Amino acid sequence: MRITFLLLFVLGVLQAGISSVNITPPLKDNSFMGIKILDQKQFSFQHIKGIKFSEISDIAYHPKSKKLYMVSDEGKLFTFKVSFSTKIDSLTPLDAVKLTKKSGKKWQRDSEGMTLDKKGRLFISFEGKAKVGHFNSKGQMVKKYRLPKQLRDPKNYRSRNKSLEALTWHYKYGLLTATEWPLEEDNKKRQTIYALSGKKWHFKAEPEAKSSVVAMEVMDDGNLLVLERSYTGMLSPFVVTLKKVYLKKCKRGWCQTKVLAKMNSHKGWDVDNFEGLAKVGRHRYVMISDDNDNFFQKTLLIYFEVLD
Repeated sequence: MRITFLLLFVLGVLQAGISSVNITPPLKDNSFMGIKILDQKQFSFQHIKGIKFSEISDIAYHPKSKKLYMVSDEGKLFTFKVSFSTKIDSLTPLDAVKLTKKSGKKWQRDSEGMTLDKKGRLFISFEGKAKVGHFNSKGQMVKKYRLPKQLRDPKNYRSRNKSLEALTWHYKYGLLTATEWPLEEDNKKRQTIYALSGKKWHFKAEPEAKSSVVAMEVMDDGNLLVLERSYTGMLSPFVVTLKKVYLKKCKRGWCQTKVLAKMNSHKGWDVDNFEGLAKVGRHRYVMISDDNDNFFQKTLLIYFEVLD
């Protein structure tokens, strides 16, 4: 009985925390297409500050405080202290809170996109009844923002859980959001980026089936790094694409794009459900996966550099 208890205790310790992992096929100098993999981590926390750690849907980084925020689509906000160099030097959990409305009522789920503005204010977007709000460090909504007309009516979305998936802050255009799948009135491959001011940019989704926008981040040159995900079933390839969308190179309603990396599970990539993206330095980013609160999936944090 003691041996069994000891084994269970050791397994529990091993399963808690952060460990190194490798999701890539053999690479030369850790480079692949237009990116270089700098570090790879797996999270296996059960709880942080008494709150279950799971289903991370997006991340945001504050360079002055060196805090990495992670939002769960279950309405939870986690804060980590992090240090980046050519590797992830340290990563320590600091806090965890549940998101609440102005009234104090808790959000149960649907928190999908997250970003910080130049003042370090935290913004989160939601699916279901689509919305974007400013939240304080305690997880309470401070202000709700008015969406462009097309995004206000739930009937315009292809489904309730295919709405405001991605959110970022642009120094020129302010808050930008994107739906996971195009609106009902649009072609299934015509993706759109919306500024809350009403300005729009269109780009073509990747050719893989059900390729959807799950995250985006502003790059050093003012263009966007977009994360797309394609999954159609266990026997089909899981494809994660990082692409650059040129906001200043748009003609006849379409913006130019460039694929920086296409990670395919049938080509040696052990990719999971990547949903979050954050800029952490010049040309450097992290992306994170959602474990869907599923024993067979993982929360992975990949640190990479864009080479071109």
